Amino acid sequence: MQRNLLILLAFAVGASVLPFVASDFAVSMALTCLMYAALSSSWGLFCGTTRYLSLATSAFFGLGAYTGALVLDGLPWFATVAAGAAVATVVAVVMGAAVLHLRGTYFAVLTFGMTELIRHAITYWEKQVTGTVGRVLVAVPERDTVYFTVLALAVGALLLSIVVRRSRFGLAMAGIGSDEVRAQTLGVDTRVVKIAGFALTAAVAGAVGAAMSVRWTYIDPGTVFNPFIGFQTVLIALVGGAATLWGPLIAAVVFSVLAETLRLQMPQVYMMSLGLLLILCVLYLPGGLASLRWPGRKEASA
Repeated sequence: MQRNLLILLAFAVGASVLPFVASDFAVSMALTCLMYAALSSSWGLFCGTTRYLSLATSAFFGLGAYTGALVLDGLPWFATVAAGAAVATVVAVVMGAAVLHLRGTYFAVLTFGMTELIRHAITYWEKQVTGTVGRVLVAVPERDTVYFTVLALAVGALLLSIVVRRSRFGLAMAGIGSDEVRAQTLGVDTRVVKIAGFALTAAVAGAVGAAMSVRWTYIDPGTVFNPFIGFQTVLIALVGGAATLWGPLIAAVVFSVLAETLRLQMPQVYMMSLGLLLILCVLYLPGGLASLRWPGRKEASA
C-alpha cells in the first residue's frame, strides 16, 4: 500500500506542474485524461470487483453536469461540485435498489435503458417547463481551477480505490464478484454492499460531470448524457484492466492521446483503433494493459 501511495503522490505532483509548463493544448488533453482516469477508476472499483457491467456512467456524469450548471451562479465552486456528486448519488441509490438484483446482460441493458430514460426525461422537462433545451454557462471558473479540481477528483478516485480494496467493504465486493451466493452465506449483506458500491461510483462520476460542465459554454442533454462517455469509460477500464488499480489510469493516457491525435482528423480510424484495442486485450491481455507490467500479480498486492 505504501508503494501505491508513493506512486500516487508522484503522479499528483507531476500532473500539478503541467499547467505551468505546458501549452493550452497539452493541458486540455491532460484534462480529458484526468476525467477518464477518475471515471474509469471509480467504475473499475465497483464493476471490476463485483463483475457487474454498468452502462450508467453517462447518466451520472450528465446529472452532475446539469446540477452544476443549475447551481453554479448561486454556490461556491466546490459546493457546486459536491452538489453534482450528491444528486448522482441519490439517483444511483434509487437505480441500484431497482436493478442490482439482476446480473449480466440484464443489468447492463437496464442501466443503459435507465440512462436513456433520464436523458429523455430531462430533455422533455427542458422543452415543456423551461421552453428551451440546454444551458448557457456564463460565470465559469478559470482554466487552472477546473484543471486542479479534476486532478483532485482523479487522485481522490485512485486513493479511494487503494483504501477500499483493502477494507472489509472492498473484500465484500470481491466476494460478490467471486461468488455472490457464497458471500451471502458468509454473512455479507450483498444488497447493501452493491448499492453502496454503485453509489460510490456515481458520486465520482457526478462530481466529475459538475467540474467538466464548465468546459463547455453551452450544454444540452445530448452533450452531457452522451452514451459515448459511458462506453469509453467502460472501454478504458476493460483495456487497462478493470480489476487492477493502475490499469485504468494507463489506458486513460493511451486513449486520450489517441483521441486528440485521430478523432478530429480521422474519426473512423479512431473508432477502429478503439475496437482493435478492445479485441486485442480480450484475446491476448484479459487482465488489461496493466498485466504487461505486473503479470500474475494479485489485485490485493496492487
